Amino acid sequence: MEHSGESFHIRRAIPSDVPAIEALIGLSVRALQTQDYSQAQIEGALGTVFGVDSELIADRTYFVLEAVFDAGKAAIVGCGGWSKRRTLFGGDRVSGREDGLLDPLRDSAKIRAFFVHPDWARRGIGSKILTACESAAIEAGFRSFELGATLTGERLFRARGYAAMDRIEAPLANGASLPVIRMSKDGSKADGL
Repeated sequence: MEHSGESFHIRRAIPSDVPAIEALIGLSVRALQTQDYSQAQIEGALGTVFGVDSELIADRTYFVLEAVFDAGKAAIVGCGGWSKRRTLFGGDRVSGREDGLLDPLRDSAKIRAFFVHPDWARRGIGSKILTACESAAIEAGFRSFELGATLTGERLFRARGYAAMDRIEAPLANGASLPVIRMSKDGSKADGL
């Protein structure tokens, strides 16, 4: 993929983005998480733990970052969101969803479902999306953030001021389990806010 002459545009995801987001998730996970997870963990998590959460799109809290090229062509190269609901991680098909609304005065907004195209990794894409998510959650009245980081994603979130709270094992349908790190951050420490 050519990287010269591009600019970036962040926007809220819409339902017609779902096929591109699903494809991005598969590419991202299979290329960027192989050093942290086994093949069985990756394949067991795709579509459930690593999947599209259409409720985030319906709530207008999920973002895509597009690379816009000189010719005017755009491609989604990253995605991620925040949630005002209790579910910490997972797509539409993950078990144990908690779709009840959070109270912004006492609950933490959930930072959710970050994926970057492998050809665009380590170029600040995740940080750009995270800044948009934190800003939007603060604008909605939230004062703190919580997330379930992958072992791969932990590095980004730790660099952005998140602290590990505990580790959990997400059971997968194929019998494997996926280690996830619960992390949190005070909203007053959000970058650029």
